Amino acid sequence: MHFPRRVMRSTIAAGRLCVLVLAGLASVAGNARADQVADFYRGKTINLYIGVNVGGGYDFEARLLARFMKAHIPGNPTLVPQNIVGAGGMKMANYLYSIAPQDGTAIGMVPDTMVAAQAVGIEGAEFDANKFLWIGTIGTSPQTLAVWHTAGVQTIEQARHQQLLVAASNPGAATYIFPRMLNELIGTKLKIVSGYQGNGTMVVAMERGEVEAVSNSWDSWKSLNPDWLKDKKINVLVQTEPKAQDLHVPSVEDLARNDDDRKVIQLVTSGDALGKPLAAAPNVPADRVKALREAFDATMKDPAFIAAATAAKIAFGPISGQQLQDAVARILATPKNLVARARAIITQ
Repeated sequence: MHFPRRVMRSTIAAGRLCVLVLAGLASVAGNARADQVADFYRGKTINLYIGVNVGGGYDFEARLLARFMKAHIPGNPTLVPQNIVGAGGMKMANYLYSIAPQDGTAIGMVPDTMVAAQAVGIEGAEFDANKFLWIGTIGTSPQTLAVWHTAGVQTIEQARHQQLLVAASNPGAATYIFPRMLNELIGTKLKIVSGYQGNGTMVVAMERGEVEAVSNSWDSWKSLNPDWLKDKKINVLVQTEPKAQDLHVPSVEDLARNDDDRKVIQLVTSGDALGKPLAAAPNVPADRVKALREAFDATMKDPAFIAAATAAKIAFGPISGQQLQDAVARILATPKNLVARARAIITQ
């Protein structure tokens, strides 16, 4: 069947007009949603909860983020950091989950241990990390085990055959769990000396010769003890995933004896892959979550923020909210038999 050219031209023109109208309607709808978010946040305060005391790395990063991120949120609300301390950050996580407003005016920098705590059933965890609406992480830094140069141990293989005294705080803390995991799953001979309060006291104890090794993040070594690295006062033996690009030692996962052990390691060290993650309370409307995630992403590209983070020697390698959401889901999907093994390492 053949149509006159004039009819065909009219039909094509009508089709193009329809497309333009639909595109315009979509644009108007998108702008309307953006305006609704801006109208909601204008003149409001967003509380950014921090689950640790003032002065630590978590607290510093949260406050730095608050300074810059507010400018990228529609409506330019005030962003106020607040510390809710207790139970290693669990008090804050529980508060954000069930008590804080669910409208987008409450966000929190959740301690990286909370997802593993839920997975292994730590008492007091009254939240579901899958239901937090994750916003993003500034960056990650692997946990490491470093040995004082006089100990004569330069590789993780040597630590499988020679006993080393390792400083730790108390059972349940990362500095205790990490060497315990290395003993259980890698076969090291680390004797844990607990009771130290904070990494600073552990580092001093190693320098004095009270212990021979300390577990610390790679970024902490670089920022607080750069001369030790330069002068080879410490030998870093192993790191967690994701690996630091400037640290050329194996990861714990590399050394796993089998796939099941590797999955247990991934659960125990899952916090290192999450960094210092920022989350919104559950049930926040989707358009506000989208705005918060976009504001976080824009902050990560803000030259002033990047300069401030670089000057503070903060690990910078942003992870998006959706990537965090997927990572949390994977952690919580760990098979129950492997969760039981991880629990034994974390809680005993």
